Amino acid sequence: QVQLLESGGGSVQAGGSLILSCAASEYTYCMSWFRQAPGKEREQVAGVVTTAGRGTWYEDSVKGRFTISEDKEKRTLYLTMRSLKLEDTAMYYCAAELRDCVWGGSGAGWSYWGQGTQVTVSS
Repeated sequence: QVQLLESGGGSVQAGGSLILSCAASEYTYCMSWFRQAPGKEREQVAGVVTTAGRGTWYEDSVKGRFTISEDKEKRTLYLTMRSLKLEDTAMYYCAAELRDCVWGGSGAGWSYWGQGTQVTVSS
């Protein structure tokens, strides 16, 4: 059982930055960040295949603003969010999967989830 614990959420003004962290009990092949805003479907925003050189994935609306990174020694996944917009307001979740990485969906195929950390962007 992989355990994930997110932190780093908070309130920020539009245009600001936040860094989310996800501490994992073990590091898995696929790691990702999802978010869910009130009344909306959960969406994947960024992901990484943790084998070196296998690449990252970003949802179009966050490309150029969000960066996913990792510290394998600390078993921690990060999401650096810059130029935050009102529409980035959501609960952000860390997810992990052992084998097949699924990109662009709402979470099907991802086995392990954290409890989430709230990000609120205000004008």
